[in-house]
Amino acid sequence: MSALALSLAAASAPTATFAQGAPAAGGPGTPPLGWFKTCTKQDDSDLCVVQNVNLAQNGQLITAVGLITVEGKVNRKILQVSVPTARLIPPGITMQIDGGKGEKLDYAVCLPDKCTAEAPLTDAMIASLKKGGEVVFTSINFRRAPNPIKISLNGFTGAFDGEPISQSQLAESQRSLQEGMQKKAEEARKKLEDAQNAAKQGQ
Repeated sequence: MSALALSLAAASAPTATFAQGAPAAGGPGTPPLGWFKTCTKQDDSDLCVVQNVNLAQNGQLITAVGLITVEGKVNRKILQVSVPTARLIPPGITMQIDGGKGEKLDYAVCLPDKCTAEAPLTDAMIASLKKGGEVVFTSINFRRAPNPIKISLNGFTGAFDGEPISQSQLAESQRSLQEGMQKKAEEARKKLEDAQNAAKQGQ
């Protein structure tokens, strides 16, 4: 793997870390922060990632989208989309904005917890995302069944063109989301216990 590929993989680390560490508080399929941007300095380049992380209620990754921009000594723009493992590799991931023509994203790497597809991030793609209402990413699971995930583009333009959130803001959001998730898990456990008790009493 080239140094650039490694640096881009590192660029997407906030997405991966956030996906694992901050379960969505709003229920299945709810992105924890919607669209948000983080920026860091890497070597002699400025690196910004506009991302949206979509999680199941148990914290498992459903879809993580990262638009990575590297400017400075290295200049590159790339779109990364991560989905759960057990995907068919040849079909890649299809990106479709507002029901338009689908664009194939080829897988670049599969890790134990996710597979990530990549494509060059073009000005036309950014413009379409800014104008769009929703984007659908469709992967094919090992049963050969399409698995479309719909993500609202509401807030995308503001995140892309706006200021990045600070690490302290990100950490605070992470903390509050984890607390919310723990509360939901406790409520679900109590409901299950109540149902089990009711079933025992009915026997």
